Amino acid sequence: MDVHDGGSGSPQGPNTSREAEAEAPPARDTVPRPRAELSSPEPSSRAEHTDSEPAPRAEHADSESAPRAEPADVDDPVGDSVGDPVGGPTAGLVSEPRRPEPRTGVAALSPRYQVGAALALAVVAVAVCVHVGMVFLHVAPSNTVTKAHGKAIDDWIYPEFEQNWKLFAPNPLQQNIAVQVRAQVRTVDGGSRTTGWYDLSAQDGRAIDGNLLPSHTQQNELRRAWDFFTATHDNDNRPVGLRGALSETYLRRIVVLRLERGDVAGDGGVVERIQVRSQTTNVTPPKWSTEKVSMSPVYRELSWWSVPDGETEGGTR
Repeated sequence: MDVHDGGSGSPQGPNTSREAEAEAPPARDTVPRPRAELSSPEPSSRAEHTDSEPAPRAEHADSESAPRAEPADVDDPVGDSVGDPVGGPTAGLVSEPRRPEPRTGVAALSPRYQVGAALALAVVAVAVCVHVGMVFLHVAPSNTVTKAHGKAIDDWIYPEFEQNWKLFAPNPLQQNIAVQVRAQVRTVDGGSRTTGWYDLSAQDGRAIDGNLLPSHTQQNELRRAWDFFTATHDNDNRPVGLRGALSETYLRRIVVLRLERGDVAGDGGVVERIQVRSQTTNVTPPKWSTEKVSMSPVYRELSWWSVPDGETEGGTR
């Protein structure tokens, strides 16, 4: 065997070329082999493959063999901490029970007060139903019920809840009617004096003017009391029917109450008698109208009424 001397830097010895061949990769590994053509299987082998179940894929086998994680039960208050290891951040935690919401309204009352509230609501509901029924029968056309119980219906309606249909009249009122009153007062020293005329309708008008939500008393109480009086009295101010005396009492109490609010009698004074009158003035016709009316006021004065002791404060005593 020849020994190659490659100089001082080349490997020495007879095994140098063999070691180089061992370190170099074989030439057949670097060249890919041609794929061998698969021969078509025989019919008998196809039947065998059809009868036998296909082998599962590796990835499917791995996924099926792996244990599935069960979803946590959302309704279980401690379900989040079941799978935690001992000493974990949520180990041993137990959710607190929900506190009942505080009761409100009638439910917050004791049973005794709940019974009282229920009875009060029942009484109010019955009173409202009776009132609505009475008003309906009052404004309804004459029928069997109104003929049989007409007096009871009138006693309930008059004078505070009277209803009428003047708003739908073909020729509505075209007059301004003002109710005025004056009083005879007994002073502290035993003397007597007569006041001037107080325009109560003008006071109501000033209270309504500019008020978005005027009260029912300011709008209708005095006006309806005067309408009630004129409907139950003739032109000589004599009562007609059984409701004449009732209308006088109703109007007198309203007027005396207004005088007491205005402190007409003064300190220590007492209202002994009152006199009521109405001032009627025609409404000015529009410019396009040819109607001619008198603009002079017309007065209707009633006689003096004595004020009983129980009505010196509007009948409240």
